[in-house]
Amino acid sequence: MDKIKYVGIDLHQSTCLIAVHDEHGKRESEEIVETNAGKLRAFFDRLKGNVHVAFEVGTQSAWLYEILKSLVSTITVCDVRKHKRRGNKSDRIDANKLANLLRLGELKAVYQGDQNIRKLRDLAHGYLATVSDSIRTMNRIKALYRGWSIRSAGRDVYYKRNRQVWLSKFPIAESRIRANLYYSQLDLLKEQRKEIKKVFLKEARRYPIQKILRGIPGFGPIRAAFVIAVIGTPHRFRTERQLWSYSGLSVVIHSTSDHEIIAGHIFRKQHKHATRGLTRDYNRILKMVFKSAAVEAIRKEPIKTLFRKKILKGIRPEMAILSIARKLAAITLVLWKRGEKFSTAKMISSN
Repeated sequence: MDKIKYVGIDLHQSTCLIAVHDEHGKRESEEIVETNAGKLRAFFDRLKGNVHVAFEVGTQSAWLYEILKSLVSTITVCDVRKHKRRGNKSDRIDANKLANLLRLGELKAVYQGDQNIRKLRDLAHGYLATVSDSIRTMNRIKALYRGWSIRSAGRDVYYKRNRQVWLSKFPIAESRIRANLYYSQLDLLKEQRKEIKKVFLKEARRYPIQKILRGIPGFGPIRAAFVIAVIGTPHRFRTERQLWSYSGLSVVIHSTSDHEIIAGHIFRKQHKHATRGLTRDYNRILKMVFKSAAVEAIRKEPIKTLFRKKILKGIRPEMAILSIARKLAAITLVLWKRGEKFSTAKMISSN
């Protein structure tokens, strides 16, 4: 019978520290290996037995996952932030801690997807980065005009047609030079944004589910592409609540001192102190997609009527939008699993 081995990898750009434990938690070996595909394969080829590997999610985790998935029994790519570090910290300590937590079953795996979905995911992150850079540059332009108390409300300040008029409002040439620099950056980013958007949407069209997702209220080609890129497969989520939690749309309750002693007997408090709020550990892209889709969807039927009903019940607008975002997330999950198109009639009958 093959011996079971638990391996923790502390992954860095140039080197990896690899700690190997046996099934009883005894440290068998430690080795520093160059972060190189060939050398990592050679190390695990030499490692005999039933090998289980764990390493933290990060920039290189998807790359390492693809390298090792055919060489070991299981791979757990994890987020260890919930396991607070105490005392000293080093690569050696981190690798051994990962191996030990893996043996104890304390690590929760983070979904990695496959090589095909990674193409779409890389394009999604590239598109978001370009949009973010564009917004940052636009904010710098507005800040420059505000610095001279020049009113620049609206978007006219960004357009080429009136750019010389806007530049002439600066009292000194140095500010005009600085503004021209920002304008050049913005023009380049706009062209890059168009190009990567074109490639991103072309790649998304390879997935048949994209047509179904685009039929959901508030969804368009961009939001549908983001959902496919991030989720990968709907079967990751058994219930809609799991998707809500992953998307930052679920409400969590924290309470403390839940019990009290009365006449020598322990009772649960009737009025205990509790705080409510949205989960803080979530995927930022999905939350952006579902909440922005909800804001878009309330402008048209049937979501417009649903939103009004919630407002008439006394629900605050921001909570009503959150509720609709959760509804859209649930619809996304159901339609994706069933391969069905969105039906307004079915949605109205379910409310």
